[in-house]
Amino acid sequence: MNSVPAVKVDHLTKHYGAVAAIDGVSFTIQAGEVVGFLGPNGAGKSTTMRILAGIMPATSGRAFVCGTSVARSPDVTKRYIGYMPENNPLPDDMRICEYLHFRAKIKEVPSKYIKTKVQEVMELCDLHHRTQKRIIGTLSKGYRQRVGIADTLLNDPKVVIMDEPTIGLDPHQVIAIRRLINNLKGRTTIIFSSHILPEVEASCSQVIIINQGRIVAQGSPQVLQEKFLPFTRFRVVTHLQDMEKVKDLLSKNIPEIQLCLNPQGEAWGEVILETEDKQFPAERIFEVLRVDESIKVLEISKHIPTLENVFLSATKKSWKEKTDLFIRANTLNLQRNTKKST
Repeated sequence: MNSVPAVKVDHLTKHYGAVAAIDGVSFTIQAGEVVGFLGPNGAGKSTTMRILAGIMPATSGRAFVCGTSVARSPDVTKRYIGYMPENNPLPDDMRICEYLHFRAKIKEVPSKYIKTKVQEVMELCDLHHRTQKRIIGTLSKGYRQRVGIADTLLNDPKVVIMDEPTIGLDPHQVIAIRRLINNLKGRTTIIFSSHILPEVEASCSQVIIINQGRIVAQGSPQVLQEKFLPFTRFRVVTHLQDMEKVKDLLSKNIPEIQLCLNPQGEAWGEVILETEDKQFPAERIFEVLRVDESIKVLEISKHIPTLENVFLSATKKSWKEKTDLFIRANTLNLQRNTKKST
């Protein structure tokens, strides 16, 4: 079994003047994994991907693709990688098959294999026979993305890197790209960024979340849910006038839970329960509330945490930590200046 990671990043940093686009980024991706790379706009996703693809140098730190240093041997690592940037630069005046033949030559695919390889990637990317001779400028956004992904696969890359492959697509096109990514599982290692978190959750074995240039979370979606959302949440929907009674009954009979009220308009509202007990049964809530027959309960449901909840929790936590650090630093400076003036 090959123990060399597909990608290994060690304290990677990139500065633009005094601004750190990424700051001490480290992560490891094993061969065959499908990894979602998440973060707010400007967090450092594209910068990290460009460094891995050998398009720009890092200021410091190290990046390896299949055990080879990107900085020392960029010509080698580029052969290992298929890269599709966010703004996929396709020529509008070329036909799909002509463009892919052209790109195969640039990627040094042996001449005798070009026709077969182009046909293979077009079929894999669901570019049907009647589509292959269409001029790229006439294609929809979804089909342009398929052409871009087909391009990344021409050299049989060990690692495919896609920056926002579903950006600007309608729901049907997003599903088509998700199907394509799932079809690539087992063929290669895949890293892709996206703002469509359900797509990441459905496709990825690992998630890396970056915020303000630093990794704030990484692991499987399940592991991240356990780490950032270590509680079970229930929602009790009731008439507005019954909310306080529901809260009082639950707090008296189930003291280990946390409660909050969430009015929803003039007629009804929610009572939100949180507990650290992952096995807490919804039936217990029902048993407590049925004692008071005057209370009208419309719904009791368990909240299933999503990757979006994890993302919001992780990035909110990192923003708070940075803000707290900034406040402490300014307080110390103020104290020093006060001492000097006295």
